[in-house]
Amino acid sequence: MKERLREAYREISEHLNCELIPFWEKNGVDPVFGGYLTTFDENGKVKEDEDKYIVTQTRMIWGYSAFARKLGRKEFLPKAKQGVEFFIRHFWDQKYGGWYWKTTRDGSLLDNGKVVYGQTFAIYALAEYTLASGDQIGKEYACKTFDLLQKYCADTRYGGYMENMEPDWSPSEAGFAAGDLKSLDIHMHTLEAFTTLYECTGEEIHRRKLQEVIDIVLNHMVDLEAGCGCNQFGLDFQTKPAINIRRTWNAERETGEVIDQPMDTTSYGHNVELVWLLNRAVKIMGLSEDEYCQVTKKLTDHALKYGFDYEKGGVYRDGPHIGAPLVRDKEWWQNCESLVGFLDAYEQLKDPKYAEAFIQNWKFDTAYMINHEVGEWRQLLKEDGTVIIPQIGNPWKAMYHTGRSMMECSLRLQKLLAD
Repeated sequence: MKERLREAYREISEHLNCELIPFWEKNGVDPVFGGYLTTFDENGKVKEDEDKYIVTQTRMIWGYSAFARKLGRKEFLPKAKQGVEFFIRHFWDQKYGGWYWKTTRDGSLLDNGKVVYGQTFAIYALAEYTLASGDQIGKEYACKTFDLLQKYCADTRYGGYMENMEPDWSPSEAGFAAGDLKSLDIHMHTLEAFTTLYECTGEEIHRRKLQEVIDIVLNHMVDLEAGCGCNQFGLDFQTKPAINIRRTWNAERETGEVIDQPMDTTSYGHNVELVWLLNRAVKIMGLSEDEYCQVTKKLTDHALKYGFDYEKGGVYRDGPHIGAPLVRDKEWWQNCESLVGFLDAYEQLKDPKYAEAFIQNWKFDTAYMINHEVGEWRQLLKEDGTVIIPQIGNPWKAMYHTGRSMMECSLRLQKLLAD
């Protein structure tokens, strides 16, 4: 096993340092208007007139900042700094506070809606920027955003957060605008954001709100009996069949195969991503690393039982709580996050089956998912590796999942092999 992990480490480090990072080093910054370019075809050619979304602008800030802090690549700090400046200049709402959803490439406003998904990525990115650079502007705006969420979005009746808001922070309408829904997706990324915010500030209020989100997720959004997360809920946390949602849930993305009838499905990639984000929060909070080991086991074992392709490797997209997957396509982000999640489970539980899953997952990814000639990952494949969507960047796909996965795996394998 150790030699196979060593080989995976060699391949991942080579991909990260010789393909993925050089691609974004060359192509990520918009040389005309500032901010970032994220939409590229299968040959790495940029789409010149692509709009800019809060999600990918913040993910790029996070990526350059994290590479600088965790990999010692300090030359990326200017790329992060100009992205922060563009983001504050064009996305910050001077009237109501908070961040807009979308602008044109030059920063002209297109959509001034407030979505907690986007607000949390702003917190995540700006806190990471301050951790990497020492520039307090990131911390300042991250804290402002956190305070706005507590003022306008915290659900004081049921707990958790209202997720879809209008420009003045009033709740959006029910249905497609999703003012009546909550989701594991957004609360999981709120957990992720509050973890980095607390790491940045050390403030007790940030720690306390992080613990609250963890408790909401585990008590209301995860089916521990089945071993998986649910996707969507009413405000009172009663599960609901997953529907497309304006701005976030599949409404603006090409995702290939879909489920014909809405139903209460689970995402294998989200579940395994939740495992390692939860365990990272535990470390930052200074809790015992065994705090949520049973959650780690249940969620990872569910993904391996129902969502993992033992013939070809890789993870499927969606399925029921119990039973075979319904959507057998393989998307880039689930396969990125599963790599980290399987390694995390191996580190925590010491069971070699998780290391084996990691190795098989990586074999599929490096053979089919990664466009090695260009340096980034394809968006969507069939289960046998046939390409469905070959583009390697879009308004939702930057270097967050791919860069973070490769960085996390490289650092974790380095530690495992040294131990």
